[in-house]
Amino acid sequence: MEQDELLKKRLLDLATKADRQNVYTYTGFLSLAEQSEYHQMERELAFAGCQMFGGAENCERMMLQFGSADTFGYEGTFPIAVLEIRPSAEKFAEELGHRDYLGAILNLGIERSLIGDIVIREKKAWVFCVESIAEFLCDNLTKIRHTAVRCSISSGSVPELAPHLEEVMLNVASGRIDAVAAAWTKLSRSKVTELFREKKIFVNGRLQENVSYQLKEGDTLTVRGYGKIIYNSILGETKKGRSRVQIWVYV
Repeated sequence: MEQDELLKKRLLDLATKADRQNVYTYTGFLSLAEQSEYHQMERELAFAGCQMFGGAENCERMMLQFGSADTFGYEGTFPIAVLEIRPSAEKFAEELGHRDYLGAILNLGIERSLIGDIVIREKKAWVFCVESIAEFLCDNLTKIRHTAVRCSISSGSVPELAPHLEEVMLNVASGRIDAVAAAWTKLSRSKVTELFREKKIFVNGRLQENVSYQLKEGDTLTVRGYGKIIYNSILGETKKGRSRVQIWVYV
């Protein structure tokens, strides 16, 4: 609760600074839970104007920008850089996961809020970060686990950042969020209910606490620790009267 109040105070301070000093202000990268805190006070902060961006479409962790072109007369530029990390010798490189990349970065003394999404494609990764630490990471991020790596600032478009989606069919009791989440994660309904209580379930980037919420076509469902899906629609019924639904899983 104390952390929530500190975040709300920080957001109000940034909004007030942007409004009074006519300068764009920015948060670090916010988690989904932090973004939900912002949404709860969105009207309160509307006086300053606000946009959210994580560096590319479909990013989960995003920055907030306070200020608007209508007021200031020019567009703000999010201070986000994209780093490309590749093994120095691909032949000897390990298979590295999200935790490996993030852990190596945080071990350099970098705060979590300075790092956005990490996108891994085969043996390369792209990391969104606050612009001010990009060169430091390029100079100091030289090893991840036992793999020597090279880190550089990426320029231009990076097509590999497009999300990879896998079609999955589920048989569920209904399109209720708890039923779909349980079928997708292969957890019991009681365990999914616990995840709701732990504030780990989000729909379209916003905390969802209603276990009976009916998912709509195009809704993005995120379960912290399990991943993210796009809910498509109910395609029909099985012989046992259950609903057959199509989802797209981020992989």
